Amino acid sequence: MEKIQSSEELMKYIKNMNSDNSVFQFSIPGKGKFTLALQEEDDEKSIQSEADENPELEQMIKESQEQYKNGHGMSTSELLNSLSKKDFK
Repeated sequence: MEKIQSSEELMKYIKNMNSDNSVFQFSIPGKGKFTLALQEEDDEKSIQSEADENPELEQMIKESQEQYKNGHGMSTSELLNSLSKKDFK
């Protein structure tokens, strides 16, 4: 798990994501641990078919859904809006 120190560093990892590198787990000091999954717009495979092929991805999705049901989720916009420079010091 990567420890992210700045929003620029996070964007670097996001820009490098692709179909072969589609899941990224990271932590932000003072915020917590995150799992980011890339869903490409032009990809013909569904998330369900990818989860069926990859038990680890299926488990991460189930854990993420459970956390969301328990009120521990936020949108990408909420995450980015919650970050400030002091979070990366």
